[in-house]
Amino acid sequence: QVQLVESGGGLVQAGSSLRLSCAASGRTFTDYAMGWFRQAPGQEREFLARINRSGTTTRYADSVKGRFTISRDNAKNTASLQMNSLKPEDTAVYYCAADYGRISTSDPKKYRYWGQGTQVTVSS
Repeated sequence: QVQLVESGGGLVQAGSSLRLSCAASGRTFTDYAMGWFRQAPGQEREFLARINRSGTTTRYADSVKGRFTISRDNAKNTASLQMNSLKPEDTAVYYCAADYGRISTSDPKKYRYWGQGTQVTVSS
């Protein structure tokens, strides 16, 4: 029912910034909380950030707190992840995801819809 498409990934130098975008389809975007996750080679999928349905509340993983900012524009059906001060260890495939937002969660298994992912590579 909800289709998500990420964009904005690429190859950047350490210390640089990237802004990832997630375009969502459907007329029920405001029914869903949005999350950003990443998965590095050989690693499990890692929670990064979540924003509630109205965009008034956010939460972050400790590893990205202070560097990454999640936002959403409900009028445009988009969610974004602004990433600053990127480090080589940030290299991963980044995914946006949606859940129904009844309960705040960082568990990827609780998110119903997923984008295809976008590669972020940070070189030293």
